Amino acid sequence: MNTPETGLPMVVPAEGLPARVRVHEVGARDGLQNEKAIVPVAVKAEFVRRLAGAGLTTIEATSFVHPKWVPQLADAEELFPAVAGLPVDLPVLVPNERGLDRALALGARRVAVFASATESFAKANLNRTVDEALAMFAPVVARAKEADGVHVRGYLSMCFGDPWEGPVPVEQVVRVCRALLDMGCDELSLGDTIGVATPGQVGALLTALTGAGVPVDALGVHFHDTYGQALSNTLTALRHGVTTVDASAGGLGGCPYAKSATGNLATEDLVWMLRGLGVDTGIDLGRLVATSVWMAAHLGRPSPSRTVRALSHQEQ
Repeated sequence: MNTPETGLPMVVPAEGLPARVRVHEVGARDGLQNEKAIVPVAVKAEFVRRLAGAGLTTIEATSFVHPKWVPQLADAEELFPAVAGLPVDLPVLVPNERGLDRALALGARRVAVFASATESFAKANLNRTVDEALAMFAPVVARAKEADGVHVRGYLSMCFGDPWEGPVPVEQVVRVCRALLDMGCDELSLGDTIGVATPGQVGALLTALTGAGVPVDALGVHFHDTYGQALSNTLTALRHGVTTVDASAGGLGGCPYAKSATGNLATEDLVWMLRGLGVDTGIDLGRLVATSVWMAAHLGRPSPSRTVRALSHQEQ
């Protein structure tokens, strides 16, 4: 990884961390889905291409949700073929069987369903109870697994706190995680949707999940930085054996169904921390920063990522 200022950050490895972390880049989907002005499909495709050029190997491309729910992603049928030839994994969200059909018809090989650990968010996001949502996802996952080689990720929102219900009991999260794995999900992403988690809570949940037989190598984490805790929570997760971290280039994104949710953990901030810890990501930080500066110009506002701001300022 190259940075504009040679030799920084200083690399000081810490014990108990993985040698390598896979960054699950969500900027092109989760990062852009809240944008009020429709981003042209050509810009989105170029964003994905630039992210791939910066070394990201897993780039969430879009969502096959009904256009009326997320108008920004109504161009999924046009966008996905434009980037499908890239030598990276391109997961897509599929909210139901119709979404799965659309994704598979375009050759998608990695899909994701989006569940909730709380009843309030399941109602707000899916207009269903938690168990009704799981029942809806079961045939989606089953059919995806029947399609040879398709990888299924299960997103789980509100794992640490809910704007309507407050703290979320650990056992409640464990139950839904087990249900998603039992129906056939290959991987789970634990979401701190409103950014209220702290390191102790993260450690407690991961300990409970492994105690319930959930393999840590099937877990990823997805932190929002509402209270500035995303990096400390990520470091805690890594110390518990997690090696997949969701992040969004430039810190773009939030959640349209949770008003208190602010931006995702910025990929650049994550890579800066991991580089200093001697943890490999395979990402060229300089090229990633340039990509986020480029996208910020298209969106008409500066990136909220502290690392993007610091490094792009040095180049001026």
